[in-house]
Amino acid sequence: MSEEQGRAWLIAGALLAATGVLAGAFGAHALAASLSPKALAAWDTASRYQIVHALALVCLGAQNVLPVRCLKSVAALLFFGTVLFSGSLYLLVLSTQSAWGMVTPLGGLMLVAGWLLLAWCAWRRRG
Repeated sequence: MSEEQGRAWLIAGALLAATGVLAGAFGAHALAASLSPKALAAWDTASRYQIVHALALVCLGAQNVLPVRCLKSVAALLFFGTVLFSGSLYLLVLSTQSAWGMVTPLGGLMLVAGWLLLAWCAWRRRG
């Protein structure tokens, strides 16, 4: 795969991951009251599969080396976004403290920002 092709797949994967996070949030919040449980489960499956396969595209495209500073920033956003998003949901389910739900959107925003930053870094790297 050429560097240009790898960069294109990296950008596509990062954008699919960012929109997958947004689609999951949209389903959980905006659609939850209006969809049947079966339809909501299908929406959830679609957003999860989108993110998983977006990650595969990122891995394939990542054969191109991006600047270390960019990768550190992306890694930090994705790591802390995951800890805040998933961690707050785990705590929300396991505890009686509903305040954990206020942390979840911050984590989600960090995840989207991380994926968009990855796409931006790859875009800037164009030949």
